Amino acid sequence: MLPCRVRDMWYMLCSPRPGCSNNTCSLSPDNTVTGIATSGQVAQDIFAIESTNGKNVVSVVSVRRFLFTCGSTILLNGLASGVRGMAGLGRGRLGLPSRLAAAFSFNKKFAICLPSSISASGVVFFGNGPYVMQPNIDVSTSLTYTPLLINPVSTASAYTIEKSTEYFIGVKSIKVNDKAISLNTSLLSIKSNGFGGTKISTVNPYTVLETSIYKALTAAFIKEANLTGVPFTSRPRVGFCFDSSKVGSTRAGPKVPNIDFVLQSENVYWRITGANSLVPIEQAVGSLLCWAFVDGGSNPRTSIVIGAHQLQDNLLQFDLATSRLGFSSSLLSRQTTCSNFNFINSNA
Repeated sequence: MLPCRVRDMWYMLCSPRPGCSNNTCSLSPDNTVTGIATSGQVAQDIFAIESTNGKNVVSVVSVRRFLFTCGSTILLNGLASGVRGMAGLGRGRLGLPSRLAAAFSFNKKFAICLPSSISASGVVFFGNGPYVMQPNIDVSTSLTYTPLLINPVSTASAYTIEKSTEYFIGVKSIKVNDKAISLNTSLLSIKSNGFGGTKISTVNPYTVLETSIYKALTAAFIKEANLTGVPFTSRPRVGFCFDSSKVGSTRAGPKVPNIDFVLQSENVYWRITGANSLVPIEQAVGSLLCWAFVDGGSNPRTSIVIGAHQLQDNLLQFDLATSRLGFSSSLLSRQTTCSNFNFINSNA
């Protein structure tokens, strides 16, 4: 099993020059943040990564002749300062899960745990568990499982005839405060043209919903949270905002109704608590809580895109071999976070 800090992950992009290597195969590297794809070349180098026993770092291991895509530096546009590329975690044969599983002979499986602060490190584990967060909590022992679905049509920026390498799950309904909301359920299934369904994305900062789903969820949340009549303000890139003093707090964030994405049965659901349904915004005087869901329009490619804010402090295990997703829901309820993995080398 191999961990690496979420903020350190990348695939290399070369400096501008007439080709990164000679007589090589070509691919189409894709910046999924900006939706830009260009031509690129396959190259290889030594890839080094920290290994773990599940509790802390043990050593640094490497893979020789590790394949990656070398492309134009225009693909760096829209990425954070200092970032040199992007890591592919999809189902593709050149994705990190497949390459590392082949190199180290472990199951084609990885788990991701995003931090809730930009000043903290999350963690990605490649291979089997345990996934132990301080104070000695193995979060792999309490995962809920649901099938990973395959979209028959590519969702990449560059045209391809292959199936999508992204991760889709089968949301059947949505509940707020244990009450189902009225939805056009046909939007929740993946059509033969690739439209519809629910996917997981670290690219989108907040969950993006088809307009009718967004309106139904927003109205139900406001009603169940007793926010009717509370003055709302607007902020860029998020939904409505309100004075944070209007609600209390719990271990799992603001004291507001839970949102459940119900999956293959009524007993299998991904629970979104206040820490993941609302985002705090500090002001000069007082603070706001803002709705961490976005209206994606009336005809989006995917009806529900579960974004990064909803993934924070949730451990997700992607088992590519069995096409199964394991998820923890909020780790805050278990008195730990995604920032609590011990990156100190036990042999140092």
